[in-house]
Amino acid sequence: MTDTTTTQLHPDARDRLYAECARAITEAGAERESLFLARLALLLFEQVGDEARCRAALADALRALPVPSLSAS
Repeated sequence: MTDTTTTQLHPDARDRLYAECARAITEAGAERESLFLARLALLLFEQVGDEARCRAALADALRALPVPSLSAS
């Protein structure tokens, strides 16, 4: 049987990781942003180790993807 337990990040840790991820994306640069994100996702999928959970996360991320606002540009 597959363990489907999900560990939630503390909100402070989530905020720190979000900021660090944003900095890493900026450091990767616009030309390598997609490659960086795909590589990061693959490395995190390896940590999760469950294909079904990874596919569900991909679907959830795509479904909840916000439309960029004009103030973001």
